[in-house]
Order: sequence, then structure tokens, then C-alpha cells
Amino acid sequence: MADKTIPYKIYLSEEDMPKAWYNLRADMKNKPAPLLNPGTGKPLTAEELSPIFCEELVAQELDDTTPFIEIPEEIRNFYKMFRPSPLVRAYCLEEKLGTPAKIYYKFEGNNTSGSHKLNSAIAQAYYAKRQGLKGVTTETGAGQWGTALSMACSYFGLDCKVYMVKVSYEQKPFRREVMRTYGASVVPSPSETTEIGRKILAEFPGTTGSLGCAISEAVEVATKNPGYRYVLGSVLNQVLLHQSVIGLETKTALDKYGIKPDIIIGCAGGGSNLGGLIAPFMGEKLRGEADYRIIAVEPASCPSFTRGTFAYDFCDTGMICPLAKMYTLGSSFIPSANHAGGLRFHGMSSTLSQLYHDGYMEATSVEQTSVFEAAEMFARVEGILPAPESSHAIRAAIDEALKCKETGEEKTIVFGLTGTGYFDLVAYQKFNDGEMSDYIPTDEEIAASVAKLPKVPQ
Repeated sequence: MADKTIPYKIYLSEEDMPKAWYNLRADMKNKPAPLLNPGTGKPLTAEELSPIFCEELVAQELDDTTPFIEIPEEIRNFYKMFRPSPLVRAYCLEEKLGTPAKIYYKFEGNNTSGSHKLNSAIAQAYYAKRQGLKGVTTETGAGQWGTALSMACSYFGLDCKVYMVKVSYEQKPFRREVMRTYGASVVPSPSETTEIGRKILAEFPGTTGSLGCAISEAVEVATKNPGYRYVLGSVLNQVLLHQSVIGLETKTALDKYGIKPDIIIGCAGGGSNLGGLIAPFMGEKLRGEADYRIIAVEPASCPSFTRGTFAYDFCDTGMICPLAKMYTLGSSFIPSANHAGGLRFHGMSSTLSQLYHDGYMEATSVEQTSVFEAAEMFARVEGILPAPESSHAIRAAIDEALKCKETGEEKTIVFGLTGTGYFDLVAYQKFNDGEMSDYIPTDEEIAASVAKLPKVPQ
């Protein structure tokens, strides 16, 4: 039996909550490359971004030098409804695996949206309201971001228009209904309601959609409707900034008991939860104060880190958004209809892409059947039904713990449990019925998409 001198759950008080977000870019020697105007090929200015994003969010997006940005009191008061979130010692999982490793997970699922996405949704809605806007538009993959944003907009009395990736819209009707309950309108993407949606449907008839498609539609609607702005749940610098509360709380909890992790693991789609979890630890690594092994885990069906190209690319399928330098599979890449909808983005955060390119972190890809095997084990022994996205991190944590069992090393592993999977029961049903399969894109498929990358001096 494991030594239980550390509590099952390490709780922090409200006084321990971060009072400022941590801007990881301030400590990066090689800053992430700037967003480019696709028409001119030049770095985007605040004036060019302001018709798309809220003014304060534009400032956060472009700020590469300020290490800490104060969290407004109204946002901190909202955070208190579900933060600080617990850091949990996975004693039962350790015992099940028979590993000498010590496993911890930061649980972000104990709020009504069921995921970490509310950390940024409430911040973005707050700035939209303060700017006097009527509403916001967005995309959502699995639905966690759309759910969180609909909650945040309801709180501030903002209109919320959500374009939900078609495959998830069909797989997860209950997630869709939660959004509608909070007052959001939800449209399956690609749709006939936008010019870009109709164009994508004409080019890819019968497509199940992608986050890139949904982004294009949401941006089009925001820019064509006065009083609206577009908000994004991942990828952008501003989102990683807001999500840094995850890592800041994690580090405070570990420091409380003198615990130093050896390995930090996060699932990776666009990068929001991974960037938030690793932020203060990566900051120490960049400053030479400590060293950690940091692992990004992505689906084998959408492997932007492990099989992508580090280059400038459009963030959306419709090619109307700014260009970002990132690890990408190409904006025309449509991933298979896997059940981790939140990880089905063709690219990766520019900040995380630069850190990966510079060797500060590593990445691995895993197939969805092995992910659900890990999810099922975790649910049975730890008592939480994890989201498919989170389960990618669980898979890697289990694999690392089993390596420790082989070598006898007592490593400390920390991973992010980004949310719960109670709206993902269709996926669990497919797994339990033996109907789930794995699809890995061929080199030819990826090469065909990458060949369409915009011609920008790299």
C-alpha cells in the first residue's frame, strides 16, 4: 500500500488563488513568431486585430514582455465559485499499477461546464462586456468551450453564437442542449449560414467538419455583425495566459508539501490546458531555476506536434484568419471523426510550438482505443469519468508509471485532468461495444495538406 502521508486531495484556500496571470512569453528567449496579416505578410497590429478581438484581449495577445498581468477583481470573484481546484494524489491508480511512481492530477472538472475552459471564457466575456459589446461568436469542438462561454455570456448578459464541429454536434446532443439552456445559439459547422460554410460544403460534401471550419464561420459572423467580436478557447496567447491559473495553483499546492515533479503531462489540441498547466514550471526551466520533463500528448489521428510542419499557416480552414507560425498539418487537413473533439485542430499554439521547436518539451501521439482503455481504468479506480481529451494525458501518465515499475524509479508524475466525460457517453458506448477503431492519417494525406501551406518566408 502506498505511503499516505500526503492527503488524497490538496486543497488551497481562496487566499492562495493567483492574483495575476503568468505570461510565459516574458521568460522566453525565442519569442513566438508574430501573427501575420495574410494579405500583406506583415505582423498584425493592434488596429488590425481590434475588429476581430476585444481591445484588452488584443493587448494581452501582443504582450511578450509583461510577466504578470493582474486578474480583475470581478473575474477573481467568479473564479471563487470553482477555484482553487484540487490537486489529487492518485493513490488508487498507483496501487492498481503496482508502481513506485507518485501520481498527481490537477482536476479542472468541478464546475458546471465540466472543464478548464471556464478559466478563459469568463475572462473573455468580462472584457467584451466592459467594452460595451452586444455579443460574441466562437467555435467549439467537443463542446466544453462552447458550454463554458455560454455560461460566461449568460452571467454578463451577452449574446453568444456558437459554431459546433458537426461530428460533435451529432455525437453530443446533451452538450449542445446545455449551451442552449444558457442562452447560446448553436449551429453545426460547416453550415449553410455563412459564405465560408457554403464554400467548404461545396468543396468537401458530407464532411464531418473540423475546428478550422468552425473558426472560419465564427470569425465571418463576428466581423459582419456590428457589436460582436470573436473569441477563441485555445491556441491564442491570451488563452494560455488565462489558463496559467491551473499551473500556478498546481505549483502552490506542490510547494506546500515540498513536492517537486519529475514529469508533467498534458493533453494537447490547440494548447490551452497544456500551456496553462506547465506555465510556471516552464518558466523555471527557461530561467534555469529547475528542470522538468514536460510531455504533450495528442491523438494519433491529428498529430500536429509529432508529424506536423513548423511553419506559418492559417488558423482556419476558410483561410480568412491571421497566419500563425506553429506546428501544423495544414489548414485544409480534416481529421477523422474521433471522439476527442477538443483535440481535432490542425495546428498548435505558437508559444508551445516555439518551446517544442527549441527542445524544452517533448510530444507523443496515442491511438483512441488505448486512450479509452486508460480512461476506463482511471474511472474504475479513481472514481471520475474523464473526458476523452483528458484521457490522453492519463494514457501517457500510466505509461510513464509502468516504466517506473520496470526500472524501480520513484518518479513524481503530474498530469492535467481537464474535465469530465459525462457528455461523452456515446464514445464510451462505442468503446464498450467494441465498435471503436483507430485511424491514423497516411504520410500522403498529411503531405497533400502541408503542400497547400501559404507561401510565406519562414
